[in-house]
Amino acid sequence: MRRLLPFVAAAAVLAALAPVARADPARVGYPAAIAGIGDSITKAYNTGLRPYADDPSYSWSTGTRGSIASAYSRILAANPAIRDRSLNAAKDGARMRDFAAQAAAVVAARADYVTVMLGSNDVCRPSESSMTSVTTFRTQLDAGLRALSLGLPDARIQLVSVPDAYRLWQLYRSSFVARTVWSVAKICQSLLASPGSSSTVNAERRRRVRERNGAFNRELAAACALYIHCRYDGDAVFATAFTKGDVTRRDYFHPSRSGQAKLADVVWSRTFDFTDTVAPLSFASVSVSSDGLVVELSAFDDVGVAGVEYRIDEGPYVRYTEALVLQTGQRLVYRAVDVNGNIEATHELIA
Repeated sequence: MRRLLPFVAAAAVLAALAPVARADPARVGYPAAIAGIGDSITKAYNTGLRPYADDPSYSWSTGTRGSIASAYSRILAANPAIRDRSLNAAKDGARMRDFAAQAAAVVAARADYVTVMLGSNDVCRPSESSMTSVTTFRTQLDAGLRALSLGLPDARIQLVSVPDAYRLWQLYRSSFVARTVWSVAKICQSLLASPGSSSTVNAERRRRVRERNGAFNRELAAACALYIHCRYDGDAVFATAFTKGDVTRRDYFHPSRSGQAKLADVVWSRTFDFTDTVAPLSFASVSVSSDGLVVELSAFDDVGVAGVEYRIDEGPYVRYTEALVLQTGQRLVYRAVDVNGNIEATHELIA
């Protein structure tokens, strides 16, 4: 219940609460443009007829092949507006340091649903010592998320866990052919060097590399939690028990077509529920203090609220965490976002 105010103060509050004619509309349901950020996995390397080349049509994210059932294909089946509005911005060999650059391309394409799978090449390096540090990984991750959030403030962002590279060693450590390919092609030597060795030194090295893999995923979860438009897969891809058939025998490293289809299934099961078409509702509680107009924001949704965000004047959207104090003439724009990425129509208050 709002606090009783003196007549003059109450008049000021009522003026601030007056409806504003122009508001950004609500955004709910299926996206109309998708983009994939990532490395050779998202580029579907070694899945096409031409070996040792990309074939993005088999990509788990933006692929068009029916056998893959990519995120793009599933959305297309429900929302024809997304047809031909997909961008695969992934690059072979990309690491987390490339996130921000790929984000710039995605922003230019005006995607409203972005999948991000990066980190495999930060784990898989020529040596254990050349793996990306956890601190550097997080700094680069934050830079990429910030670029996406500022450039596409309405977009849903799906962060995907770094696949468990250790699983590859478990699957093919007894295969002479796989071990030979790993060695000759210098594939993921931080983990796959001396794959047939069971020595304590090599076992400990593999353990440390897998721990770095897990540490990267913890950073993905923590960073995503700071953004109300972001959803992490909860380590679902990392925990998936990929089989030998899910790995191409061309390099014994990249997902086969079967592996791409499995990735598509796993990520889709952990993404936003696009069938939810109910926007959340936000509320403002306004009072006057000696410092200015005090605004407290809250929200409700039938499924769950991810958060409320606001911007003052022409500034960027900021996640609401505590009461705001507006000075005379400042314009506050705010809106709620639910757990499925639905955004309510904006509200405005002018102090």
